[in-house]
Amino acid sequence: MQLDFSSQVLNIRHKQQLLFSHQADAPAFFLGKGTEKMEIYRGNFDIEDYIESRIALTHIAQLDNHLFSFAPNAASPALLEVQVIVDGDDVTLQPRVLDESYNRFWVRLPAERKEHVWGCGEQMSYFDLRGRHFPLWTSEPGVGRHPHSEIKWKADVMGKAGGDYYHTNYPQPTFVSSRKYSCHVETTAYADFDFRNEAFHELQVWAIPQAVQLRTADSYLGIIEKLSAQFGRQPKLPEWVYNGAILGLKGGEVNTFSRLENALDHGIKVSGLWSEDWCGLRVTSFGKRLFWDWDWQHHQDRYPNLPAKIKALNDKGIEFMAYVNPYLCEDGKLYPVAKELGYMALDKDGQVALVDFGEFYCGCIDFTNPDAMAWFRDTVLRKNMLDMGIKGWMADFGEYLPTDNIYLHNGVDAKLMHNAWPTLWAQCNAEAVAMNGQTGDALFFMRAGYTGVQKHCPLLWAGDQCVDFSRHDGLVTVISGALSSGMLGNAYHHSDIGGYTSLFGNRRTKELFDRWVEMAAFTPVMRTHEGNRPDENFQFDQDGGTLAHFARMTRVYCHLNPYLRSLVDEAAEKGYPVQRALMLHFEHDPETYAMQDQYLYGSELLVAPVHKGDVSEWTTYLPAGEKWTHVWSGQTFTGGQRVTLPAPIGQPPVFYRANSQWASLFAELKDLA
Repeated sequence: MQLDFSSQVLNIRHKQQLLFSHQADAPAFFLGKGTEKMEIYRGNFDIEDYIESRIALTHIAQLDNHLFSFAPNAASPALLEVQVIVDGDDVTLQPRVLDESYNRFWVRLPAERKEHVWGCGEQMSYFDLRGRHFPLWTSEPGVGRHPHSEIKWKADVMGKAGGDYYHTNYPQPTFVSSRKYSCHVETTAYADFDFRNEAFHELQVWAIPQAVQLRTADSYLGIIEKLSAQFGRQPKLPEWVYNGAILGLKGGEVNTFSRLENALDHGIKVSGLWSEDWCGLRVTSFGKRLFWDWDWQHHQDRYPNLPAKIKALNDKGIEFMAYVNPYLCEDGKLYPVAKELGYMALDKDGQVALVDFGEFYCGCIDFTNPDAMAWFRDTVLRKNMLDMGIKGWMADFGEYLPTDNIYLHNGVDAKLMHNAWPTLWAQCNAEAVAMNGQTGDALFFMRAGYTGVQKHCPLLWAGDQCVDFSRHDGLVTVISGALSSGMLGNAYHHSDIGGYTSLFGNRRTKELFDRWVEMAAFTPVMRTHEGNRPDENFQFDQDGGTLAHFARMTRVYCHLNPYLRSLVDEAAEKGYPVQRALMLHFEHDPETYAMQDQYLYGSELLVAPVHKGDVSEWTTYLPAGEKWTHVWSGQTFTGGQRVTLPAPIGQPPVFYRANSQWASLFAELKDLA
């Protein structure tokens, strides 16, 4: 790392690659003052900013060897000091504002016209972020993320629920550049990373960040290894997960367990039974929701024999999974207990700050209060769930912390805690599992995230996709989500097979479910979901053909267990994601850099899921410099070209490196009946 300062110019290079540059006519830093407006409605945020001032800090002075001050001009006092810390091949910029009335911060980093950028958390619409800007604020992703779609318009009219391309449950102020460096901004404030300018990337933060970290490596995998070491690595997948799919079934004890038996009778390999409604159901206009009062003892009517049923499942080698989130409904039994103890976030009047979740209201556990986190961890997650034999759960939500009229135990402004909330929620879950000695055995999965969630959350899930093939809301978006989050050290990703959100006449079809199943067989975890309107949507056990197809794809998943285990070992050692962007292993091939609808499963398998309806063949790009064998036909092709092959249901486009050490295992896939 080279740091050069002279004549009002500060440049930082790594192996002649310009990573940071300040010049009087092209300043790196700007400060400003702004007044934001943030309104929440059921997890969706309407955010505006009024910029009162923005000042370019054109004048630089060296105060010490690596300490610099920045001012609007030579005659003005300095407004910002920046400490530059060089650590081998990495560098950290630590800014300190000298006038605390400034609450807006911009930094520009040099860019190139043909540069590619990836990351910023879990991005569902675009893997390559170049040419767009990305506000980074955890929220509901919205229904209808394309600005001109009919479903977006309807969602906005019905409940201000329309989304946009950048809306995500899991943002993170971190990106990876094709120039072989990563940038992480240490902050929990609202941020907007703008990659539209050909000459620079402009990163905006609504506070003064603690640090701007630039890390380099000789390869993209090397960058991921560094980031995963910084943010934390997930434990290995539990052994029981390898046994097959996790079936999402609800509707009470008789319905759930009889349908499980039917699935087993049809040859579907099952590792877990996931029942969201284990402790109650609430029906709203959105669909069948859950009763957010996390104690089976209070709601035994739906599953009266649950402890015995869990034991019977375990005797068959199947685990039972449930659902939980960090909110308590005001008409439940746990709410008054938490209220009396003072464990929920309060409003300005000292009352519980109720949050609207759509026809019911809840209090939010205040995770900034150590006693509140300990109570929820020990009472709800450990006593009411783990001790009962529940082996994991969907740890839902985490994005709903309001920003106005909220007072938290730690005294920090909720606008700074909002993005931090998913990581605190993940920490609560991870601590419960660890204190029960079940890390690497009990498995919870989350959709919400932010910086550091990697350390606590063992498995991401892609959130609430629509039950369709749409470009910005459907099946294809989970691929981009896996690839973008994987760039930041999230090794394991999966999705609701068949999608979740069914609104405005949008209904899951047999074809969509079948296509989603065949993709899920080539992900770390297979898990189904009935959706928000299960009675109106296609379910796996309504059709004999789908039952047979599902059973076969679970056999495919289990057949690949030796290979998946090797990827899990690699993730534990180096932080590599199981689902990988093509350019991670084919840096020499420019065609791979913006590809987001196919992925590498580890380094040896190439998967190109069919993500459109009513098609019987599919075109796949095969990266250059390798020979690729088509799993189902055995044909071998030279890379660096697109090939079009039949892709009937049950034969998703999957290829393996012809010279792979796993070639014999992969070749056996076509014979699985």
